[in-house]
Amino acid sequence: MKVMVLAGGPDREREVSLRSGAQVAAALREAGHAVRERDLMPDDQTALGGFAAWGGEVVFPVFHGKWGEGGGAQRLLETAGVKYVGCREAAARLCTDKAATKRRLLDAKLPTPAFELVNSESQPTLPTPVVIKPNDDGSSIDLAICPDPEAVKKAWAELSPRNPVLLVERFITGKEMTVGIVEDESGEPVALPTIQIVPATAFYDYDAKYVRDDTRYLFDAVPEAVETSLRGLAVRVFRELGCRQLSRVDLFLDDADQPWVIEVNTMPGFTSHSLLPMAAARSGLPLPRLVDRLVTRAARDWIG
Repeated sequence: MKVMVLAGGPDREREVSLRSGAQVAAALREAGHAVRERDLMPDDQTALGGFAAWGGEVVFPVFHGKWGEGGGAQRLLETAGVKYVGCREAAARLCTDKAATKRRLLDAKLPTPAFELVNSESQPTLPTPVVIKPNDDGSSIDLAICPDPEAVKKAWAELSPRNPVLLVERFITGKEMTVGIVEDESGEPVALPTIQIVPATAFYDYDAKYVRDDTRYLFDAVPEAVETSLRGLAVRVFRELGCRQLSRVDLFLDDADQPWVIEVNTMPGFTSHSLLPMAAARSGLPLPRLVDRLVTRAARDWIG
């Protein structure tokens, strides 16, 4: 097929998006597709005109961030009547809003840590330890782990001026886990093998995710019954939030083996350090086959 890979965008995760897009484009070419790589901005949609003139068949939008992954790009693609990989606008918008995601999970009686939203006018009140992070950004940008009230005050004072809304969340002690979801050929969501993330740094920050090579990624890190439970929970989350084709569910597993859903990424990374491609390869689905499946699903799974 003729596939246009869109990457970059206006968000703070632009550089990660460009790296993911390059990996996706290379894998699509290896799978036999004709590929063009373009950018897309809220005020520059030249790529969509080029896609139509080229006779393109599917768009693979590899954006990370609150516009590209959070409904803005998806709205443009749907308005243009373009077939594309990933969640539709409503699910993309929901999952990018961490607090809205957590409310939906709580309504469905799915486990997620206690939380509150604050801004530059309202200080956090949740008992420590807590995590403070932007409500609609990813890649651990502006994330702070606060073990005591003094750390909370410092993080809030630093982060609130540049983040209109901050999510304050109860910090869960335990294993950091992630479960990728990819739909099979029939459209059923399938949970990939779980990965335990063991950073060499204090926590899984931007450098640990994309720069350093000493982060450890462990398969078979939990008993089989726990693995089955985590995969089942991830699929329930995928369905509840209305995700489509692929997503990644990030969790913590506490010391009592109770899982807590932290957030959902509707367009997981595709860099050399990224987790969903790593788990897919572990399950026998190397990157060229993975992206081929995704564009094939997108070509067939179009409601209009």
